[in-house]
Amino acid sequence: MSKKKYLYLIAFLVLAIGILIGMKIQGAISDDKVGEQVKKYAEVLKLVSQYYVDTVDSQKLTEVAINALLQELDPHSVYINPEQLKRVNEDFQGSFEGIGIEFDIINDTLTVISPISGGPSDKLGILAGDKIVKIDGISAIKISREDVPKKLRGKKGTKVTVTIIRAGVSEPLEFTIVRDKIPLYSVDASFIYEDDIGYIKVSRFSATTYTEFSEALSKLRSKGMKKLILDLRGNPGGFLEQAFKMASEFIPAGRKIVYTKGRLEMFNEVYNSSGGKYTNIPLIVLVNEGSASASEIVSGAIQDWDRGLIVGETTFGKGLVQRQFDIFDGSAVRITTSKYYTPSGRLIQKPYEHGKYKTEEENKNLNDTTKPQFKTAGGRIVYGGGGITPDYIVKLDTLTEYTVSLRRLNLIYEFTENYMKSMRKSIETTYKDYNSFRKNFVVTDAMLKDLITFAEGRNVKFNEEQFERDKKYIIMFIKFQIARDIWGNEGAYAVYVSDDEQFLKALELFVTEWDFLNKVK
Repeated sequence: MSKKKYLYLIAFLVLAIGILIGMKIQGAISDDKVGEQVKKYAEVLKLVSQYYVDTVDSQKLTEVAINALLQELDPHSVYINPEQLKRVNEDFQGSFEGIGIEFDIINDTLTVISPISGGPSDKLGILAGDKIVKIDGISAIKISREDVPKKLRGKKGTKVTVTIIRAGVSEPLEFTIVRDKIPLYSVDASFIYEDDIGYIKVSRFSATTYTEFSEALSKLRSKGMKKLILDLRGNPGGFLEQAFKMASEFIPAGRKIVYTKGRLEMFNEVYNSSGGKYTNIPLIVLVNEGSASASEIVSGAIQDWDRGLIVGETTFGKGLVQRQFDIFDGSAVRITTSKYYTPSGRLIQKPYEHGKYKTEEENKNLNDTTKPQFKTAGGRIVYGGGGITPDYIVKLDTLTEYTVSLRRLNLIYEFTENYMKSMRKSIETTYKDYNSFRKNFVVTDAMLKDLITFAEGRNVKFNEEQFERDKKYIIMFIKFQIARDIWGNEGAYAVYVSDDEQFLKALELFVTEWDFLNKVK
């Protein structure tokens, strides 16, 4: 059979399988044509199996057809084979061993939605938006969703090399990642920053997120928290129920948090707040392009009700709701049945066509003047068009290639580890807690020179211009690693946010926007 005829066969199978899938939603759709098309598909598949020149794998043909169909619909409707389905819940419960990323296949490319905080990829400096184009030297373009875990997960201590294309970086970057156990905690850190400002970093919405979050809130309130910065940057989302519960803590009972709309009325749902203990606390939420799905539900609701301010960068824009339908052979399909909308009516989902997201260039043309406008409960203008646009946009500088190399090769971590062998006892004695360390510890010029020499010994050539540009970040990251070594994530994040422009903007807004933030909502 010629290639062209083979493609026609696949196209036909796609159509037929699509109709077959449609039958899963019985009662919602009733059409005599469905039965006709299923019969037609069965007849063609039987003819191919009987008469095609080579032996055919009917299961494989069917799975190819299903995948092709779903890829045409939208970026998030997917087929899950039986083997993959067995571990489908692992990402949100328990732990696994691998490189530690949340990923998606976007326009046929394996894309990092967010590195899992504290995991191997995060430590090496892999970022949200990075595109993995090779795995161990083999092209990853058009890799199937089910093949990604097979390539990237593995036993703790084993290595995998990925080649990454990063926006703003001219050459591909190569990272050798040592796999590790990836614990799936949700709250990475919570602490009081300066007097009465609480900070909570939530990295995902898993089965235990709300419980962890509630415990963190209670702990901070007992320590005198009167204002809160909720950090959802790099949070790729997860369970809707957990996002609903989190938002309810801040939004008075009865108010809409999110609603879904689909073609079929059975998939239209409204989620109203059940109310919580923190409906009056001044609140600022930090987001970036790695904040997706459940993160956008929380930040969108808080913004629409004027319950707080959003700071950072426009979020990812994942607002499609999937329902999982199990198939008789142990496989399943996740089909998009509706879309998420914020209380003001903004669609969270960013634009896509024929199952693919628009390119970065196309999205750049969607500036604020062309985006649809909506109004918050208090009459402020907010923007639709996909994702949550912050009230205050603060873009972070891109790191230079020199600093990327330091992180890619894990050199700052190794340098700090060596430094701590001789200095740990002195630091623990000098600084009673991480706040004292944060305020008073100084990364000296001698330490920086030692880092430069250490890096040169690992074939990272010193670039003075790039070093000076990133010097503040490098100093922060050395302190971050020292603090993590002694005080864990809590101390590490307390150091990190001290030089974080988005966090510092939030601190500023507690002063300049106090009247707004302190309103009784």
